[in-house]
Parts: sequence; structure tokens; C-alpha cells
Amino acid sequence: MAADAIAACSRLIRFDTSNFGAGESRGERACAEWVAEQITDAGFSPVVLESAPRRANTVVRIPGTDPSAPALLVHGHLDVVPAEPADWQSYPFSGEVRDGAVWGRGALDMKDMDAMMLAFVQHLSRTGQRPPRDIVMAFVADEEDTGDFGAGFLCREHRDLFEGVDTAISESGGHSVHLSDGARLYPVAAGERGSAWMTVTVRGTAGHGSRRNDDNAIAKLAALVTRFADYEWPVRVVPIVRALLDGLSEHFGREISPRDLSGLGAAAPLLADTLRNSVNPTMLRAGYKHNVIPSEASVALDGRLLPGTEAEFFATVDELLGPDATRTGDHGSPVSADFTAPDFAAMAAALRAFDPEAIVLPFCMTGGTDAKAFAKIGIPGFGFVPGRTPEGFDAWEYVHGVDEHVLTDSLTFGAGVLATYLLTDPRGAGV
Repeated sequence: MAADAIAACSRLIRFDTSNFGAGESRGERACAEWVAEQITDAGFSPVVLESAPRRANTVVRIPGTDPSAPALLVHGHLDVVPAEPADWQSYPFSGEVRDGAVWGRGALDMKDMDAMMLAFVQHLSRTGQRPPRDIVMAFVADEEDTGDFGAGFLCREHRDLFEGVDTAISESGGHSVHLSDGARLYPVAAGERGSAWMTVTVRGTAGHGSRRNDDNAIAKLAALVTRFADYEWPVRVVPIVRALLDGLSEHFGREISPRDLSGLGAAAPLLADTLRNSVNPTMLRAGYKHNVIPSEASVALDGRLLPGTEAEFFATVDELLGPDATRTGDHGSPVSADFTAPDFAAMAAALRAFDPEAIVLPFCMTGGTDAKAFAKIGIPGFGFVPGRTPEGFDAWEYVHGVDEHVLTDSLTFGAGVLATYLLTDPRGAGV
């Protein structure tokens, strides 16, 4: 499986599946077809579903030994964010295997998981093993933009493919995080903050740039942006975050306060941005000429909200906006899964089978994934892409960054853990 995962990861990276947003992408169809070929060669029957020209998704159902058992969805996206070759040490779509790593855009986000999924399929073909329940694998397009051509399309147009599924796994979680005392934490995502992408428009009185104007839309917008920048969102410890705090407190033998995350090592970022809601200005637009005061100005706000805080979040946003502003935009609700469920215990057991000292705790993601699309059709999701890296390797330095690479040792570890979990019956049967 290790060799298969490394080879598949390298090949997947060589497909340039850059997603530029606004419907512009490349390579997804070719990559989806290659994935389908690998699954077909392993003896299964995938389908390739095109949501728009050259935007394609590959889905396969692998029969389990108990067709009456609830099925599991394993989904990974094939698209990647763009990469500027001039910034990289080597070509970002080379898939080069060197220095104990596979290099290229998508190595960590998330062609490593796609590769481990394919390695598992090949393992089933080679050994004749069958999982205890049906496993639906979905290799999707467009996660790096809206998901409309990927998970959203599948949930809208092909919901029947997910019949009987009651749990899903995908990015991001299950990889090692080194605590300050040398212990290894494997956080599994059991929730995601929701997103509120808002465009706020402030109107004023147009006029000549040389004359005083007390109703200047840009000045009012600047004050509005300052109000958001100065506002300190209150701490809200939701159940998933509480479980992580309590677990870390138990491990360290002292209470970890939400207001003091010092001494946690690399685990601190898991908590820092999930203790509060947040709003950040990301784009400004106003005016068309130096000597003309415009009648309106707008700002794009990226809001993120914790599960269970939606009413409070939007009430606060509207209060900070004030009377002269209007907002429009899209809202993706936060999602969460039951971290006391048998599947979470099965993931923890699989991790401990390969790292007996693993500390496995739930956490809440700061951003969002395709899990939100599947949650809308009643499938709760966990972030579980297992991997183990040495202290000092910060994956977030490379995800969406320059010189992205995944360690081959981590792929080996992850492929074993993933297969162990997928061959486990969470209701109690062994591998």
C-alpha cells in the first residue's frame, strides 16, 4: 500500500487541476478519468459524472460484507489552488519523488488522501478482502472554490449514490501535532466553523473632491471597517472545543484556560481561532476618479462562526454595520459530527494501532470543506487524513503555499491507518 500510495500521489500531482475560481479550472476531467481507470483495473465499477465541460467527479461504491449496515463515504477533492512556477524550487506539477517526499501542488491538499484511497482500492483487489460495510468513494471537483461543480453537484443531482450512508470522512485532521512535552496529538475534525461571505455597501452623497462633504461614503466605510477591526468577539467554548480543552487538560495534568494557550506547542493554533467568531475585511471597492466623491463604497467581509452561534453572530454584525450600511452575501452554516460516535472510536483505534502513544481528540476546523455539502443531505463528516510527521514539519506552511510536499513516511503511515479504519466495523467487529 505504501508504494501504491506514493506512486498514485506522484501521478495525481502531474495532473494540473488548478482551480482559478469563477468557474475557471483545468485538468479535472482528465484526472477524474485516470482515477476511474485505476478503480476499474482493480475490479470495481466507478462512474464519471461531468457537472460542466471538463469539470468531472468519479464515484464508486465498494460492496461490504454486510449490505444492511450503514455505509461510509470517503471523499477527496481532485482540484488544487494555482501555483506560480517561478516561486517554486521545482515545477509545481512534477510530482517528483525525492528527499523522502513527494513534491508538488496538492501533495498535502489533498492528493495525498486521494492517493491513499486508491492504494486501499488496490489493496482490496490484491488481497480479496472486503470491508465490513459499503464504502462510497467520491473524488470530486471544485472544492477549492464553491464546490458547485463537485460535492454540491453530486448532492443535488446524484443523491442516490449516497443511499444508506450515515458517516463521511475527508480533510482535515488525523495528522500528528507535537505537544510541548513531546507527546503526539492526532486531532480529528468533528466540526467546522460556518462561513458568511458578505458584501457591505455604504451610501453617501456624491460630490466634488475639492469641497467638504460630511456624507462621504468612503469615510463612513472606513469607520465601519475600523469598528470591525476594533471589536473583540467574546469567547464561546462550544462542545467540540470543550472536548479538546478537557482532553489537553487531562493530558497535561492542569486546566487549560481558553485565555491562555501558552505551553501547548503546535496544538495552540487548533484552539486559537475556534474560541471565537471572526470577521475580516478582504476587499475594498469605491470611486472612479480622483476628484469625484463617490455615492457608494463597499467592503467584502469574510465572517466565520462557530456551531450554535449563528443568531448571535448576525446580530453582532448588523449592530457593527450601523444604519447606513446594507449587506448581501452567502452563508454556509457551521457543521458538526458526534465525536462520541463509534466511528470516532474506530479512527482513534486505527491511529493507536500504528502509534500506541497517540492522543486522539476532536477539534473544530477554522475554515470549511466539502463536508458542508454532504451535511445538507444528512451525512455528518469527520476530518480524517491520517499522517505522521516529525516535530518541526508544519504542513500549514506548505498548504496553499510554495514548495508543497508530503513526506513518504507520512504517506506510508497514513495508508496503513486508513486501511485499518476502513476494514474495521465500528459497531464492534475487528479488522
